[in-house]
Amino acid sequence: MDELKLNSVEEPTSLQYIVVNIGNEQYGINIKYIDNIVRIQRITRVPKTQPYYKGVINLRGEIIPVMSIRIKLGLEDDVFTDKSRIIIVKVENASIGIIVDQVKEVVTLDEANIENLATDVNDEFSGYINAIGKSKGELITLLDIIGIIVEKEN
Repeated sequence: MDELKLNSVEEPTSLQYIVVNIGNEQYGINIKYIDNIVRIQRITRVPKTQPYYKGVINLRGEIIPVMSIRIKLGLEDDVFTDKSRIIIVKVENASIGIIVDQVKEVVTLDEANIENLATDVNDEFSGYINAIGKSKGELITLLDIIGIIVEKEN
C-alpha cells in the first residue's frame, strides 16, 4: 500500500488579536481565549481577595470573577466610561472577566509583524507580555493572558 505524502510548504502563520485600550496604550489579546465581550455591569465585591480582583458578575446565570488589568499591570485604578467593557476570557474551562477601557478592533498579525521581547526574568511584569505586534503603522503590546490570570508562586 502506497502512503500518500503531502508536501508541506510552511506558510507564514498568522494570529488574530482583539485590540483594546488600557490607559493610553494599545494591547492585543489572542482571540482564541475570548469567549464574550460585555458592557460594564454591577460588580459584586468579594472580601479578602487580591486588590486587582474587582469582584464577580452574574452573566446569564454563571458567576464570573472580574479583574482589573490596570491594577494587575501596576497602572492607576479603572475609570468606567460608556466605552469600558468586560472581556470574558476562557482558559482551561475557567472563565474570568478582565476590564478594559475600550475595545477597538480585531487585527490579523503574521509572524513578520510580531516581535518577541527579551524579558528580564526578575521583572515583576515579565510574564504578562508576549511580544509587540505591528499593524497599520502602530505598535500593539501583545498580552500573555494566561500569565496575567494565573497567580505566580513566590
